[in-house]
Amino acid sequence: MRVVVLGAGYAGMSAAVQLAARTKGRGDVEVSVVDAHERFTERLRLHMAATGQPLARYGLRELLGNAGARFVCGRVTAVDPAARTVRLGDGRELGYDTLVYALGSGADLGAVPGAGDHAYTLDSLRDAERLADGLGRLTGGPVVVCGGGLTGVEAAAELAERYPRLGVVLLGRDEPGAGLHPRARAYLAAALRRLGVDVRAGVEVAKVLPDAVELAGGERVAAGAVLWAAGTRAAPLAAAAGLAVDGLGRIVTDAALRSVSHPDVYAVGDAAAIRQGYGLMHGTCQSGMPTGVHAALSIVRQLAGRAPRPFRFGYYHTPVSLGRRDAVVQFTRPDGRPRPLLLTGRVAARYKETVSAAPWPTFARMLRLPASGAWWPRGGRYTRREAAA
Repeated sequence: MRVVVLGAGYAGMSAAVQLAARTKGRGDVEVSVVDAHERFTERLRLHMAATGQPLARYGLRELLGNAGARFVCGRVTAVDPAARTVRLGDGRELGYDTLVYALGSGADLGAVPGAGDHAYTLDSLRDAERLADGLGRLTGGPVVVCGGGLTGVEAAAELAERYPRLGVVLLGRDEPGAGLHPRARAYLAAALRRLGVDVRAGVEVAKVLPDAVELAGGERVAAGAVLWAAGTRAAPLAAAAGLAVDGLGRIVTDAALRSVSHPDVYAVGDAAAIRQGYGLMHGTCQSGMPTGVHAALSIVRQLAGRAPRPFRFGYYHTPVSLGRRDAVVQFTRPDGRPRPLLLTGRVAARYKETVSAAPWPTFARMLRLPASGAWWPRGGRYTRREAAA
């Protein structure tokens, strides 16, 4: 069986390493991973890279080679489900029997006019470094962050701490941390005030201009630089390939994470529209890695002649960094609703740092997996017995 994994982010790497480790030495299984970059992108830390802080360098080729997988460096330009092939930008084609689609999502720059022309994003390390370079040369602010979600909050806090001379404005439809417990929201708001972030909730961005952001109603907010963090959209490749997608371009999956239109395609991470009993999952590292693990275990089950099992997932926490020395960690119910329990301050910052650093060591631990049974850290839904059944 030829298994091709598209994308080496958190979900794709979880699928590839888990599967390769469990099928290593088998002559009938070949695992290939395609990504445009040879370096693993720590998306959890891109707001740090955007302020010029160096990130650790993790090589994909070495880890995947140790796992027994083949790494293919290239940009995916098309998928042909009928021919079961993937086309790369340099003209190469890869054939597959089973595809794991993990190309993720990016900032929805088509949401308002001008965003694609005048706004920075945090979609990749290159994008973050481009913003850092621009901020280093900026003579006047403020830096306007569009999007009051957690990505926008973390970016605004990091920017305000690193560049206090510029000033930071955070624009959003909702209050920052709207889904958190009231105590967590209050702490977050106080931290943003302490950092000097000008929070403007209840506003809607209508247009991004070269030197300003125009709000619905015509008001303009001056901007030395604009960071777009207001919503995401999956890459258009899946829709172009004829796979069933939702309104955001995410592949619609069945209970086992297979495409409802093409069951030989598994969709994982935030490239997938995955429904649980509490609704559609939202894309995070916390949920993305288990989807990758589930896809790998499902393929292993198929190799053994067994049917894939339904995917089940419950959230555990929502960690939010507020600069380098402060954070808030909201513990949650499985459906994502906040519990009264939370951490704040330096303890929460250390917790967030541990979470951010965890994925790569997790991939390395997967290489030491036993031949049967699933492994997943606390909060996952698998047990060894379930995987082997």
